[in-house]
Amino acid sequence: MKFTFCPACGDILIDKEIGDEGLIPFCNSCSRPYFDYFGICIITAVINEYNEVALLRQAYVSTTNWVLVAGYINQGESLEDAVIREVVEETGQKADKVTYVSSYYYKKRELLMVGFRCDVKKREFNKSMEVDKIKWHKLSEAVKLLREGSIAQQLLQAIVK
Repeated sequence: MKFTFCPACGDILIDKEIGDEGLIPFCNSCSRPYFDYFGICIITAVINEYNEVALLRQAYVSTTNWVLVAGYINQGESLEDAVIREVVEETGQKADKVTYVSSYYYKKRELLMVGFRCDVKKREFNKSMEVDKIKWHKLSEAVKLLREGSIAQQLLQAIVK
């Protein structure tokens, strides 16, 4: 998100040279810069001891493509805590180990998606209302089931390597 007006006083922002950052929207009244803002989400591959990954179908995301568990970070929550919470909420699985893999910028939605691997012991799914379908897939085959070039596919490819 790019700021045009100061969120504190409502004045229109001007472009001001700020150190090595270049021209940044700046409020003369408040003497404060406003850097572009973007959201932060986690995306995680939930993998069990049989080398299977949980793939989800969520109609509000796609009716044709499988996706990985993903979600926004709550205020005061660490990235790892968000992974653990989202995995429980969307799949009912309990995280044994959470490992950072990589981060990805999703320009279309102005999101930084932080990618993780979440290891679990396989148990029955307890899906949330926002999940239409969930299924275990062999890790080696799951990459082909995700949308070509998607962040989910990139994350899984990084894990398979």
